[in-house]
Amino acid sequence: MDALIISVPVCAVIALIFAYGLAKWIGSMDSGTDRMKEISGYIHEGAMAFLRREYKTMVIVVAVLFVLIGVLLNSWVTAILYVLGALLSVLAGYFGMTVATKGNVRTANAAKEGGMVKALKVAFRSGAVMGFCVTGLGLLGLGTVFVAMGVDSAQVITGFGLGASSMALFGRVGGGIYTKAADVGADLVGKVEAGIPEDDPRNPAVIADNVGDNVGDVAGMGSDLFESYVGSIISAITLAVVIPNVTPHIGATFELDPLMGSLFPLLLSAIGILASILGIMFVRGKEGGNPASALNAGTYVSGIIVIVASFIMSKLLLNTYNPAIAIIAGLVVGIAIGKLTEIYTSGDYRHVKKIAEQSQTGSATTIISGLGVGMMSTLWPIVCVVLGILVANAFAGLYGIALAAVGMLSTTAMTVAVDAYGPGADNAG
Repeated sequence: MDALIISVPVCAVIALIFAYGLAKWIGSMDSGTDRMKEISGYIHEGAMAFLRREYKTMVIVVAVLFVLIGVLLNSWVTAILYVLGALLSVLAGYFGMTVATKGNVRTANAAKEGGMVKALKVAFRSGAVMGFCVTGLGLLGLGTVFVAMGVDSAQVITGFGLGASSMALFGRVGGGIYTKAADVGADLVGKVEAGIPEDDPRNPAVIADNVGDNVGDVAGMGSDLFESYVGSIISAITLAVVIPNVTPHIGATFELDPLMGSLFPLLLSAIGILASILGIMFVRGKEGGNPASALNAGTYVSGIIVIVASFIMSKLLLNTYNPAIAIIAGLVVGIAIGKLTEIYTSGDYRHVKKIAEQSQTGSATTIISGLGVGMMSTLWPIVCVVLGILVANAFAGLYGIALAAVGMLSTTAMTVAVDAYGPGADNAG
């Protein structure tokens, strides 16, 4: 049993080692001409300036909340874990941003030298660094606390989640607002006022736009998923400690041992990291092929591995397959939402083509059509989430709902890699 518990932080360390290896590989790639290095340097400098300013503000917030948690809750352990959660979120964002802003110029040069296949490989691996920093640091923090305190960690581990949430609030909202403002500003100055193409190097606002892509979609999105990742695990651990028996609507009642019930989501997340490593190996581009298909292949492979592992661990640890079904419900919902998002935002499908057709008659019809598609796009994800909750609750009660969230986020490393790949490829353009 001790070996199983220790394996959780060990897998987290493997994720960080893998991220370091990817970062070294990206650093070994040629960064191109002096002009390319100059432009990339501006983006890197701007992104790091944003992070430094944001983190300086957050230090004050974290310090105040540290004191309030320690005094009002009379639990300095919770307060320390709050700081730890915030610190690891900061580190994940910093490491991921550093590699992403250096990977963009290498992606551009790879496209020049080796075409789409090589460019996809560099861009995706630069995004994968962020993914493994998020999951590695998150699971390392939670795993270390669980190794040190066991099931007693459920009394104080919520502080860790609150620290991650604090950073997600500033990172996601602050970064998101910046990136949209910079994007619109660059378009207004360039296309509207100056009449030059989008991302034209003669427009200095393009640098701010590219900086925004990184602070919003790398650091901001990373801190957001860091919070969701650790929050789902914490909720499952907490419920495992307070719920002695689960009486599902489907299947027999099963006893929920606090240790086994807490260890189950941690081990599943650890396997999710290993599955994501294997999934990344399956991302192989083909010249003239669709990059989205290559990215989807990695997502599906990692998901299948988690599904198989959840059945095995559910039977071994909890002596029932019901929790595994809850896990699978969450994982399937996550993949389905990703596919629905692609259907409503990709130019390969009719929704985006319809908006393009409406734009032929002016900006008003474009806005109306785009708004309508945007509203419709929210319907099916909500339906999927509700179905996932109903299925998870039917097979494992409230504990199952928490497990569904763990299942959905078990392959976070792969998810973040796909998301953070975008800014690198966009900057390269």
